[in-house]
Amino acid sequence: MELGVFIGLLVLTASGVPQEDAGERFSFIVPFLQENLYLMMAMSGIFGALRVVGAIGVLRNRMWGFSLSVINCSVTLTLMVFLLPAGMADGLLSGTALVLLLIAFYGSRPITPRGSRH
Repeated sequence: MELGVFIGLLVLTASGVPQEDAGERFSFIVPFLQENLYLMMAMSGIFGALRVVGAIGVLRNRMWGFSLSVINCSVTLTLMVFLLPAGMADGLLSGTALVLLLIAFYGSRPITPRGSRH
């Protein structure tokens, strides 16, 4: 999703659209993001690349990939409030990915060991 925004940045800059006109048809609740839309789109490319790297790590069954993916999902869920209304879809997808990652990691392991009296 984030890499799609980065590709949009490339299209907008190649078309010669000025930054002031780029966010004309939609708005974010934080004016700073609206005023610096191209910068935010470039940062989403970095975030998207980190997501791909984390996914490759998970695909290769590496703990660093799992950790990076959990961090990415947590950061996205935290920042989605500032990116409303588009953050709704981002939060839904990140929340689902986080639940699936945690289910894959913990499986059906109980919270407390069996036989404990706590």
